Amino acid sequence: MRQERASRTRRALLRAAAEEFDRLGYAGASLAGIARAAGISLGALTFHFSSKQELSTAVSEQGCAATRALVARTGARGEPPVQCAVSLTLGLVELLEKDASVRAAARLDREAADAGHGWQGVWAPVIHECLRAAADAEGSPVGDSAALAALAVLLVCGTEATLPRPAGPGSPAGPAGHGGQQGNSALLARIWRQILPQTAQAGCGPGRPPQPRGSHTALHPPSTGTPAPVTNEA
Repeated sequence: MRQERASRTRRALLRAAAEEFDRLGYAGASLAGIARAAGISLGALTFHFSSKQELSTAVSEQGCAATRALVARTGARGEPPVQCAVSLTLGLVELLEKDASVRAAARLDREAADAGHGWQGVWAPVIHECLRAAADAEGSPVGDSAALAALAVLLVCGTEATLPRPAGPGSPAGPAGHGGQQGNSALLARIWRQILPQTAQAGCGPGRPPQPRGSHTALHPPSTGTPAPVTNEA
């Protein structure tokens, strides 16, 4: 019973800390504020996490674990390399919109508060690898794979940096109100259709019939971690 209560307290602390680090960054967040948001005493917090650095590391690890799971799911779908890179960027943006621990991990990485647990390092090398493999294929639409990979990273990181943050503890999350639900994923899909029109066409190529209107497309991605292929459907 005591162990179960301690586990619940730890989960509540990690949720509150993720929201605080996402909203205020490492410098702005405080242990006292996190304890208040979690509804527990400061003494109970320090029993589980002795310092803000230790708590930020735990939040980063949680966000990175969710991101690794997304990377694994995306890779397991066996898409062509370019489409895999595109799908991963769409999945990352959707994950950022929905998961405070992922947003916190990304912000802590961006602010270099927790350099030992870099969020970008979980997924950016995978995009580079996919696009290098695509550039080596005959007839590939990818020319300069390094430049395209850098652009993909900038698109994801730029989206994260500009996501609206909630005004305070318990406030509605900003991303859902920014351009509507999945608005950032939809915008990113449109950007990819402009950058790689040949890849966009591949979504309706042989063996992959176009989806009927109203079904999930990259413009309206499905659940986190499984964005549909980019298509030309409006």
